[in-house]
Amino acid sequence: MRKLKLQMQISINGFVGGPNGELDWMKGEWDEELRNYLIRLHENVDTILLGRKLAESFIPHWAKAAEDKADEDHIYAKQMAERHKVVFSRTLKSSPWENTVIEKELVEGVSKLKNQAGEDMIVYGGAGFVSDLIKHDLIDELHLLVDPTTIADGMTIFRDKKNFELVKSTSFSCGTVVIEYRPPGK
Repeated sequence: MRKLKLQMQISINGFVGGPNGELDWMKGEWDEELRNYLIRLHENVDTILLGRKLAESFIPHWAKAAEDKADEDHIYAKQMAERHKVVFSRTLKSSPWENTVIEKELVEGVSKLKNQAGEDMIVYGGAGFVSDLIKHDLIDELHLLVDPTTIADGMTIFRDKKNFELVKSTSFSCGTVVIEYRPPGK
């Protein structure tokens, strides 16, 4: 069975976005070590899962960055652009993006994808989308990029009490700490 990994930036005090989804608090100054960590995280991933709202900016951003060989995130961007993508949406009828399909049913859709042949999958999404995946125990690994920032209020991905097991934590010279968790028994 394929694993579903979550990669998400989070503030020290547990927010993934401001009250209206603002992302201006994120520290975007990643060092080479962190870039390499993220590249390795994607090595055995062949599918990216996204919520519709994030997909609208995520897919065009990485496609453009992948074209710019001078961009310091070129290798990472290329990985993002080349991977097969599944966008979860109840409103889109078809995909306006290359190499992307639309899936309407979250739990059934993810379960079906996890049972297909292939490599692991990684999810990016907004607070609501990721929170629903966590609620339904669909995520197998959480890779939380803790930015050295706090914000007064915001959105969280943890709406219910859940227990996780620490796999490892890695600190980077840019100030970001990646904490890897997994649900018990996974």
